[in-house]
Amino acid sequence: MDFIPEAQGDEALYLGKLLSEMSDDQKKKFSNVYRARRKDPQTIMILCLLGFLGLAGVHRFVLNQIGMGILYFFTAGLCLIGVIVDLVNHKDLTFQYNRGVAQEIKSML
Repeated sequence: MDFIPEAQGDEALYLGKLLSEMSDDQKKKFSNVYRARRKDPQTIMILCLLGFLGLAGVHRFVLNQIGMGILYFFTAGLCLIGVIVDLVNHKDLTFQYNRGVAQEIKSML
């Protein structure tokens, strides 16, 4: 993973499969765009923790899940249960978003 060294775990495996089908020039273009658009799991975790301070749903807005963000905002993170679940699953939420971004970039190339 010379092109995207910050990817870890499932994301690294997924990107490895995706990049294996590309030429070096395509890999460079892909990695530049992907790095600019990907979300970091730690950032999502920190934004999720804001739910305990009354700003529930910010992480959902960042992950482009506007409907869930509005629901979390007006229900205080579904009475904090949704915030706790998202805190546990922050890596999976981030991977799902990043996988969608990778597919979109691949289709553009």
